[in-house]
Amino acid sequence: MKQQIIKIENLKFCYTREADQVLVEAIKNVNLEVEKGSFVAVIGKNGSGKSTLAKNINALLLPSSGTVYVKGFDTKNDDHLWDIRQAAGMVFQNPDNQLVSSIVEDDVAFGPENLGIAPEEIRQRVDSALKAVNMYEHRKKAPHLLSGGQKQRIAIAGVIAMMPDCIIFDEPTAMLDPKGRAGVMAIINKLHNEGITVILITHFMEEAADADRVIIMDKGEIILDGAPVEIFSEIGKIRELGLDVPVAVDLADKLRKRGITIPKEIIRTEEMVEYLCQYK
Repeated sequence: MKQQIIKIENLKFCYTREADQVLVEAIKNVNLEVEKGSFVAVIGKNGSGKSTLAKNINALLLPSSGTVYVKGFDTKNDDHLWDIRQAAGMVFQNPDNQLVSSIVEDDVAFGPENLGIAPEEIRQRVDSALKAVNMYEHRKKAPHLLSGGQKQRIAIAGVIAMMPDCIIFDEPTAMLDPKGRAGVMAIINKLHNEGITVILITHFMEEAADADRVIIMDKGEIILDGAPVEIFSEIGKIRELGLDVPVAVDLADKLRKRGITIPKEIIRTEEMVEYLCQYK
């Protein structure tokens, strides 16, 4: 029996918009369970509620009503805030907002230090985390001298050093070039393969195709939830929501309309290339 690491019951989150003082219901009665070791991608247009959902899981935001449990801890219970933050680490879109020190290794050590970890273990964790993201050789450098992709790797290393069970990535590749995106996604897939639960908030459909499970949100609600092959077969509905589908899925749809048989399991570009190279 698989273990749940996150359980959300009837989550509702509201805030007052500063511009006109209107009450906005950003999340509407969301129910969600995430199994330990799974890889869940959450996609949706801007304003769909996906980042708000992520921040509720990490206890950066607290429910207006309903309950969020992380590893059994209620996020509304202040006594367990650090338990929750250690269990579910978070990597943000802009790494500059997450880097706090003038030296890379000090930045990675910041989280474990706040958890009260012994100095000897912190040293081991920092070195291990930097090696995991291929940034160990840059450990003595100043973060502001690094590229955007390298900064994001340092931000990820800072979370890894806290040894969380789950890492929430809130659009971590949005500000990166294709090479930087590929590097960060390689690390995310590696972490998942090592047993860490991954929740990836993204607007890149190719990234979502790597997940075990895809959730599509719209106007604060979960509209679709299932395996990537199932979700991306709903091409019409996805486009009605103002979203794209992976390039391979779009190409497969066009080829099928021309009478060419393409297996529905093909949703990734590399799979499509391999299949077309063998097609006769």
